[in-house]
Amino acid sequence: MKRVAVLISGRGSNLSALIAAQDDSYRIVLVISNVEDVAGLDKAQAAGIATHVIPHNGKSREAFDGEMDVALLTAQPDIVVLAGFMRILSDGFVRGWEGKLINIHPSLLPAYKGTRVHERVIAAGEALSGASVHFVVPELDAGPVIARATVPVRPDDTPQMLADRVLEVELKLYPEALKLLAADKVALKNGLTIFKE
Repeated sequence: MKRVAVLISGRGSNLSALIAAQDDSYRIVLVISNVEDVAGLDKAQAAGIATHVIPHNGKSREAFDGEMDVALLTAQPDIVVLAGFMRILSDGFVRGWEGKLINIHPSLLPAYKGTRVHERVIAAGEALSGASVHFVVPELDAGPVIARATVPVRPDDTPQMLADRVLEVELKLYPEALKLLAADKVALKNGLTIFKE
């Protein structure tokens, strides 16, 4: 069973799905938030998971990531999961957890990296959008994809309507992708996602 740490910044929607999906493949041992008093911390505590708050205000990116590194190394996770964690991580931190660090992004990567995804998808007249789980690399939203799921973009969609529909698939996709990694069925090798029998 793999030990998992989850980094959050908010309400913990994906965190809740990851908690509910725990089985023999993984167990969440720590939740770290860079924001105090967010709902995600309450959800973790209700599930009996250790929590830690590391405020980022007034700190350099490297200093903040260094504090996170200390907390993570103490908890000894095998996998670190970003779940609505609204911070760009330093290259050093990402390289230190290479192959063990994953994120979910609300688009069909490599399309629509970054922010304001749903607005941009609708403005471009796309027929499909979705979500992608990927390994984290130093370049933003550029890591090799582990799993993705699609949703249709409807003619009357607002960004919020599309976001809600993408979140529905995220809540199923993220636990499935984490289980693949926890079961050693997928790995990062030479910058590529390698799937194993």
